[in-house]
Parts: sequence; C-alpha cells; structure tokens
Amino acid sequence: MKESLETLRAEFAYEKTNSCVQCGYCLPVCPTYASMGKETHSPRGRINLVKMVGEGRITDLSVLEEPLDLCLGCRNCETACPTGVEYGVILEAARAALVRRKTFSAPVRMLRNTMFTKVFPSKKMMRLAGNALWLYERTGLQTAIRKSGLLNKLPYHVGAFEAITPGAASPAERKQMPQRIQAKGQAKYTVAFFTGCIMDAMFQRINRLSVQLLTEAGCSVVVVPEQTCCGALHAHAGEMDEARKLAERNIAAFEKESVDFIVNNAGGCGAALYEYAHLLADEPEWSERAQAFTEKSRDISQVLTACGGLHLQPRPGERVTYQPSCHLTNVQKVTREPIELIRSVPGIEFIGMEQAHMCCGSAGIYNLVHYEQSMDILDEKMKHTKATKADVVITTNPGCLLQMKMGIEREGQAVSMRAVHLVEYLAEAAGIS
Repeated sequence: MKESLETLRAEFAYEKTNSCVQCGYCLPVCPTYASMGKETHSPRGRINLVKMVGEGRITDLSVLEEPLDLCLGCRNCETACPTGVEYGVILEAARAALVRRKTFSAPVRMLRNTMFTKVFPSKKMMRLAGNALWLYERTGLQTAIRKSGLLNKLPYHVGAFEAITPGAASPAERKQMPQRIQAKGQAKYTVAFFTGCIMDAMFQRINRLSVQLLTEAGCSVVVVPEQTCCGALHAHAGEMDEARKLAERNIAAFEKESVDFIVNNAGGCGAALYEYAHLLADEPEWSERAQAFTEKSRDISQVLTACGGLHLQPRPGERVTYQPSCHLTNVQKVTREPIELIRSVPGIEFIGMEQAHMCCGSAGIYNLVHYEQSMDILDEKMKHTKATKADVVITTNPGCLLQMKMGIEREGQAVSMRAVHLVEYLAEAAGIS
C-alpha cells in the first residue's frame, strides 16, 4: 500500500528541511563532499533528497540509502550553516525511517539484533569481550595468528585494525575499579563517571586514568554499576527505539546518585548523552528527566578545567598537536578546554593543525563498513597532521584515536609520531601510570 505524504513527512523530518536554503556554505566543511565530489554526498544534497521524499517527487526510497549511509554524521555542516538547519535531526530521522522499511537478510538481521540488544548494552558481554582480547594477547595466540597471515584474509580489513588495537586490561585490573573514590584533598565536586561499552571493553586503562585524574583534580567519583551503553551506535544505525531504551536505563541509573556532573571521556558517547533531552523530548515520562541528565553531562576536559587543572610535570621541547573529536566540537560545543589543558603542560610546543575541524573518517564503525571511503578522508587528514611535525597527536575519542594511529602507520610515521588520548597524555604529565 502506498504511504501517505503525511506519514513520510513526519518520519523523515520533512519540516526541518525547509530551513535549508541550498546556499552551499556546508560544502567546504563536508568531508564526504570533499573526497567524493558528489552533490548527493553533501549535506544540502542529502537534505534535498529528503525534501523530495516529503514532496512525493521520490517514491523509490532506496535512492537515499547510499548517500545517507556514506554520511559520517560529523555534524560539521551545522557549524557552518547560516540558517541553523538541524542536519543531525534530519539524518537521524531519515536513517531510522529507512531501517524501518528495510528487509535485512536473516544473518544480517540476527547479527544486528545480537550486537544491538545483547552485546553492547550488556556489561557482562563487554567484559567478556575485553577478557577474551586479553587472553588473545597473553596466550601467544595473537603472535601466531599474525604470523599466519590469517588476519589479512578476514573481511572489513580486520588485520589493519587489529594491529593498532591497544593492549587489553587483565581480568584482575578490571576488578580494581571501585564504585566510589574520594577526592584527594578537599572535594570540589562529586561526579558520576560514565564508563561506556567500547571504552570499558577496549580502553579500560583510559577509564581508570580518567578516574585518577578526576580525583587528583578534586572530584569525588561515583561509578554507577547499573549504567549501560550510551546508544550512539544504535542511533547511527537507525535503531532509534533501542537508543531510547538505553537512554532511559542510563537516566534511571544515574538519578540514584546526587552528583554535580555526569562525566564522560569519549566524544561520541558524550554527544549521545548530551542529546538525551532531544532523544526523549516526546516522551512525557522522560522528557524532564532527560533534560536534567543533559544539563549535568560534561566531557572530562570541562570538569578538569573547572577544577583548576592539574599539577603537571615539564615536557620540554615536545611538539604536540590536537585532532578534535567532531562530536565533542559540533554537538557538545567543547572546543576551549582540551586545548587549555594541553597548553598547561610546561615546556611543550603546541602546534595548531590546519583543517583540524575536518573529520578523520572514523565516525563510530564507519571505518569498518566503509573502509576505502574512510581511508580517503584519513589520507587528507594526515597531510595536515604530518605538516605539524608533531611528536604527539592528541585526540578525545576512542574511534579518533584508533583512526589517527592507523594514519600514522599508513604514512610510515610511527618512529617519530604517536597518537594518544587526552587523558593518557595528561596522566603521563601528572606522573600517573
């Protein structure tokens, strides 16, 4: 049965598209338009496709799949738009509308259901994944498989990503994270720390260092045990109902604690938490609670800065540059604090990166499912990264961190350049291991 235009307009957020005047200010800041050169792969092109659906000029919705799928969702276009187009809302709605109508093959449907409902939201499953990675490294299996060349035969360029995956925390280390940690000295704030799912499984060391930095800066930290995945990956994949369920679970979990801030250390997760108020705006039971949650949500750089910074040791002559997370910059609007913290390290030379605002091509799992397109974007990013001649590239998101590590390896720069998370760099400078 043919769907009514009213239904399509509602589901595809058609009314939001009317703010776009097709001026083209978004074109120079769009990484996919820059790398692919197609109007349909630009923000205004994608908006125009959605508009044509709402006006009945496009009836075959499959023509939207590739343009929307190849969008990084970096939201850089929103910062350039003179009319305030809510591109993120349009993209989110259109992707969800397409997913609702898409018939997946049985294996793909099973995989999506398993990952989105059984794995990412489950702390037990993510802990098992982290422990399995540790066993893979410690038993010698990693060395044997690397020598066999098997990794290079696996799909999604698994071998390339396996080579840059950080060392996993041991099961014993994972158990060492207490639920309540007192501030060192007089407490300035009480904060709840958001551990995330991927962060907790693969970057547990960064989580541990984050808590240590917060306590050093004067925060008492609560690690809420009932918290779950932020829902970012679900939203990017058009699984909005699951994203809302996860938001509700997190809100209910963090409401149990009386804290000043809810702190995260991943730009992508932080953006999802920051947008809970938007995500649940139409849910009467949750809208006010979501707004209260959003108002407390902070990136770790904001809280460390609010505490007055850290006592850091000199690192004379070290050349440092910063690759900002798109979602930290464009959604959470956090730009000043990470740079201030980096510059507070005595003795370093901070070099600003040209085109720093452009996405590195990570974008959740974009670099896995769209590897070639992602590498084209990364190669452009690395031109500007190499030009800084930096010793250290600092990022604020796990996906960006892996992507920049990949770029450094691809460019043969690993001897002279390294990529680290902001938390890792500050911990080094603070003498925390």
